[in-house]
Amino acid sequence: MQKQTALPFFPTSAKEVEQLGWTSIDVILFTGDAYVDHPSFGVAVIGRVLEKQGLKVAIVPQPNWQDDLRDFRKLGKPNLFFGITAGNMDSMINHYTAAKRLRSNDDYTAGGKAGRRPDYAVKVYTCIVKKLFPDVPVILGGIEASLRRFTHYDYWSDSLMPSVLAETKADLLFYGMAEKALEEFVKLLQAGKPFSEARKIPQLAYLVKDKADIEVEDGAKTIYLHSFEKCQKDKLAFGENFKFIEEESNKIHAARIVEPVGNGFVVVNPPFAYLTQDENDAPYELPYSRLPHPRYKEAIPAFDMIKNSINIHRGCFGGCSFCTISAHQGKFIRSRSPESVMREVLNLSKMPYFNGTITDLGGPSANMYMMSGIDKAICEKCKRPSCIFPAICKNLDTNHKPQNDLLQAARDVAGIKHVFIGSGIRYDLLFNAPNVETKKSSDEYFANLVKYHVSGRLKVAPEHSSDEVLKLMRKPSFALFKRFKDEFDKLNARFGKRQYIIPYFISSHPGSTIDAMAALAENNRQLNINPEQVQDFTPTPMTLSSCIYYTGIDPYTGKKVYVARSKDDKKMQNAFFFWYKPEYRKILFEYLKRIKRTDILNKLYPRR
Repeated sequence: MQKQTALPFFPTSAKEVEQLGWTSIDVILFTGDAYVDHPSFGVAVIGRVLEKQGLKVAIVPQPNWQDDLRDFRKLGKPNLFFGITAGNMDSMINHYTAAKRLRSNDDYTAGGKAGRRPDYAVKVYTCIVKKLFPDVPVILGGIEASLRRFTHYDYWSDSLMPSVLAETKADLLFYGMAEKALEEFVKLLQAGKPFSEARKIPQLAYLVKDKADIEVEDGAKTIYLHSFEKCQKDKLAFGENFKFIEEESNKIHAARIVEPVGNGFVVVNPPFAYLTQDENDAPYELPYSRLPHPRYKEAIPAFDMIKNSINIHRGCFGGCSFCTISAHQGKFIRSRSPESVMREVLNLSKMPYFNGTITDLGGPSANMYMMSGIDKAICEKCKRPSCIFPAICKNLDTNHKPQNDLLQAARDVAGIKHVFIGSGIRYDLLFNAPNVETKKSSDEYFANLVKYHVSGRLKVAPEHSSDEVLKLMRKPSFALFKRFKDEFDKLNARFGKRQYIIPYFISSHPGSTIDAMAALAENNRQLNINPEQVQDFTPTPMTLSSCIYYTGIDPYTGKKVYVARSKDDKKMQNAFFFWYKPEYRKILFEYLKRIKRTDILNKLYPRR
């Protein structure tokens, strides 16, 4: 195929296709988000990756699934395949609060309007496309498909659901950050190989009817899970499955995982063990316009939030029990080269909307940039879900010098007024340095963070104060947060700054009780913290916390765990965040008196 000149935007309508002079389209992508041609929007990345390989790509953003389905028909059949994603968020999290109330807005839609995508968008879109074009292959991707690749607990229906592959009968599912897998797949098609040959590619999943159809390379390890049907009948079986899935997700050399479902098998190939530096940089080097498609007349809130931000790495080795990052992006940090990041800094500085402030130069946890194992041979044998819990791994290089140098370089660029870190940091990485050099780099990072890189409010996530709850969350002791806050305040005084920590907290997480929340409120009172960034725990697919929420048991220990499930319990746990507000004080008074816990009242309101 002939390589195409990079387009300013991919076509989204038949008229735009006609204006390009195209007589056919190689790949048509459906997405639940508005189309923004920016590296923070997954469908734009996939479009650019395919374009680089010489394919003609069209994108249909937020197709209407409730009319005569004209949005699904308007571009006809692609030459190769349809690609489907719910967008940058799971559609159910996008739609509903933790209390299962419908949200009134959608940041990934022009004008912030809600209702432009269906519940379970991947399933709905795929079933429509399969019905309209049964002879065209369909490939799934994005976070919703990725986190639903196995049997999973669905909070919104309060039930186990099978792999989205089994529900949709899609041909392939690329999980995680799968640009390399997609490139390998396209090369295979361009070489004239049959579609079935793709089953050998890492980082994809597929559905087969016959066990004999499972592609197994010589010497490759394969793990067979309990079937979906067994998990429906036995919660312990579901917990055992989760443990295998998480352990393999956290290995460099993972096994293939097979899960029986119905009359077939879902096969999930292991991810690529390593990517080269060029492969890590490649998705960010593509010719994005960095703008919303011209079809939109209203602002897209998500774009406004990220347009002046730059991602410097993928992955997170924190292993938090409630977080989906490692399940989707992986545990191991895949950092961009400083040269790649600085090229994007320069490109951003030339954008007409750029005001001189980089709002975030970070990643899932900003200060994990360039961190990795010292002895790779040790990492290759490891299956720990976290490199920093219950203690920082002795084999982890926590030197902050690479990020110190990167931040300095960004600050020195002409036209850059501020470089902020808006994505949050892991404060536990700033302490317990194993040597003088690492301690020096951590101290320098902390000082420069306060001096240059806080926009007035710094996000950190202690999440709770109870040691029992924090252990289940795989988070460090609250005492370490207190130490961090104390050092932060001292540095602010040293530099003459008035900046504040914005701590994130979660209520109703497995293990959290009324007593634990009362203790959290008391700790916040003593620290003079009135929380703003709080949330009620929402069980999301493919996390340990969701597994415990559903089963009531920690799959690693076999011990029962208290879970707040009733609306009343969840509501009251959340109320403790706002003990300082008069309207919540009344609620807490009435509740605590009703359950005869005046001892908690005396602690929270000692002078009442």
